[in-house]
Amino acid sequence: MCGIVGYIGQNDTKEILLNGLEKLEYRGYDSAGIAVLSDNGLDMFKVKGRIAVLRDKVDNTVESTMGIGHTRWATHGEPSEENAHPHQSVSGRFTLVHNGVIENYYELRDEYLQGIHLASETDTEVVVQLMEVMYNKTQDVAEAFRRTVALLKGSYALALIDQQDQETIYVAKNKSPLLVGLGEGFNLVASDAMATLKETDRYLEIHDKEIVIVNRDYVEIQKLDGVAVEREPYIAEIDATDIEKGTYAHFMLKEIDEQPFVMRKIIQEYQDENDNIKLDPSIRAAMLDTDRVYIIAAGTSYNAGLVGKQIIEKLANVPVEVHIASEFSYNMPLLSEKPLFIFISQSGETADSRSVLVRIKELGHRSITVTNVPGSTLSREADHTLHLYAGPEIAVASTKAYTAQIAVLTILAVDTAKAKGMTLDFDPLQELGIVSSVMESLTDQKDVFEQIAKDLFANTRNAFFIGRGADYFVVQEASLKLKEISYIQAEGFAGGELKHGTIALIEEGTPVIAISTQENVNYSIRGNVQEVAARGAKTCVVSIEGLDQASDAFVLPHVHELLTPLVSVVPMQLLAYYAALHRDCDVDKPRNLAKSVTVE
Repeated sequence: MCGIVGYIGQNDTKEILLNGLEKLEYRGYDSAGIAVLSDNGLDMFKVKGRIAVLRDKVDNTVESTMGIGHTRWATHGEPSEENAHPHQSVSGRFTLVHNGVIENYYELRDEYLQGIHLASETDTEVVVQLMEVMYNKTQDVAEAFRRTVALLKGSYALALIDQQDQETIYVAKNKSPLLVGLGEGFNLVASDAMATLKETDRYLEIHDKEIVIVNRDYVEIQKLDGVAVEREPYIAEIDATDIEKGTYAHFMLKEIDEQPFVMRKIIQEYQDENDNIKLDPSIRAAMLDTDRVYIIAAGTSYNAGLVGKQIIEKLANVPVEVHIASEFSYNMPLLSEKPLFIFISQSGETADSRSVLVRIKELGHRSITVTNVPGSTLSREADHTLHLYAGPEIAVASTKAYTAQIAVLTILAVDTAKAKGMTLDFDPLQELGIVSSVMESLTDQKDVFEQIAKDLFANTRNAFFIGRGADYFVVQEASLKLKEISYIQAEGFAGGELKHGTIALIEEGTPVIAISTQENVNYSIRGNVQEVAARGAKTCVVSIEGLDQASDAFVLPHVHELLTPLVSVVPMQLLAYYAALHRDCDVDKPRNLAKSVTVE
């Protein structure tokens, strides 16, 4: 959540910062601001609202070759110009942008900032005011920054500039992502490489509790005690064209359409020259040695984990538990003797999951991260990584990452089964190829799903989704998609559970969407549909070939029963998209949400 961009070099800073913030707007869009430093002093521009509003406010006559910028997802204080970053110390000398949450900011304020007027409600302002207090004590900017950072508890990514120094950006991080981009005669700071790909593809990782001195000609990494750290840069394997919408009106629609190609990319990357699954032998060994897998995730990734649990258990005969990351840290269950943890995260920066990873590493347990960003924190800190190969996902509502996660977990399950000597009744890679083709046929029928969405959601405040077995897991994701981008109150239920209380909410015209792709529960779920229809619900059944009935709203082409979640979710994604579109909602940037949840 929140995005940082910084630049020091030879070119005019404003456009570099604004372009970078536009690429990071998926991380937060409540407010935004930039501060640029030149021989004429510091100029700062802040707004409540989007980067487009900030662009209109920035004075184009101001020239500078150094600056920092921020796009905000509010944690402390409402979205406002006063609470927008950057924040300044009371004298105006120090200017700071910050991602994360400073957990002890009340204590710092009360101990060090007595008598200092705070202009905002943010924890961030406490940090920059503390910086000035430390400077007044030390008369050394670097030492003051080090002392300030040493006092902070919680998550932070910081970029600070000194109005009396046009040569340095001071940077530090803990738990929140931050990178340094390297160039010839310039250097950059960014929360995500996507923000600065136009400028460079060479980046330095910053580890927790490190301080970085960023000059236009060099970068120096230090530990908190001042000891220098040497680290080789890496090349970001992202194509800048992948983060453009092209002819699409919204990133979400583009990413829904990309799912067939993602399936093919996963097959390509996890298949060897003999058409067998290609997987790191150490990951295979970890799966063979465990007595129970614990999947840790949040949001859409948690829903993918529920599907993955069923696939792993049915194919590989390994017990699996799925846990919400934010709960696991504070309420850890009794673990098995040889647990293996799988962390699922599109960004690889999910703070709730990382807190679990830190804890289980302390306990000596093994871990695998399934992520779309191989250089991310969860990827670096886990023992192993399974890459999704989905390409950048920009829309806040995840689509292609969800299906990629299920596909990669399927490959992991199949590889484990084969390593155990088990015989499968299907060719998994061939079946994923079939899934890809079915996905493509579904995305070609957008007009059908647009009409269904109009019929179901035009005049409703709530909706229910029901399913059984694997379909129950999919309807949980379907309800999440609808609620997060259309603001319709939506819930996903196991088909038999709706009548145990929630059916009291069914009234004339209430939309109830049912998925039926599992043969053993087909008649049961249809009975549940009849129960809600008898109470006035407007029902919609999405079924699959072989289980379909004449009254079904849509029939999916046949795929292997274990893999139906990969195709049944596509109509649900499109229904949510068109529901949001026709309610005039911001599809890619729904209110109150951010893409990368980097605070607990």
